[in-house]
Amino acid sequence: MKLHDLQSRNRSRRAPKRVGRGISAGQGKTAGRGTKGQGARSGSGGHLYRQGGNLPFFRRLPFKRGFTNINRKRWSEVNIGRLDLFDEGSEVTPALLQAAGLIRKEGDPVVVLGHGKLKKALTVQAHRVTSGARAAIEKAGGSVKLLDQ
Repeated sequence: MKLHDLQSRNRSRRAPKRVGRGISAGQGKTAGRGTKGQGARSGSGGHLYRQGGNLPFFRRLPFKRGFTNINRKRWSEVNIGRLDLFDEGSEVTPALLQAAGLIRKEGDPVVVLGHGKLKKALTVQAHRVTSGARAAIEKAGGSVKLLDQ
């Protein structure tokens, strides 16, 4: 069986209502649009920015509960306590962190946080490093290199 052989089951898709086909069809004359007004005209609807005196839908969105900003920058967080699994003197990059399973996506910017203890001297490459993490890395004999975002 191939994709072009697939068919929906009989009567599983309801036929659309045929409006404007005479009075005996039940939806004749005005075809369920009422008489006159904006809703009766062709091309009405779909103008989300024109809502009379109300605050338009798109301007209301950020105030709604549960709003998610689609342009939000997602940071991959790594604590310095997790960096002990790397060998002494190695260079820790976002690609290496992803290969070790410490971050999910290599493309997301990496921030190193200061929770935990670091006993090895590492060269850490990240997009952002907290002051506590930087102090702990340098105390262990390592260095920090900031990447462009």
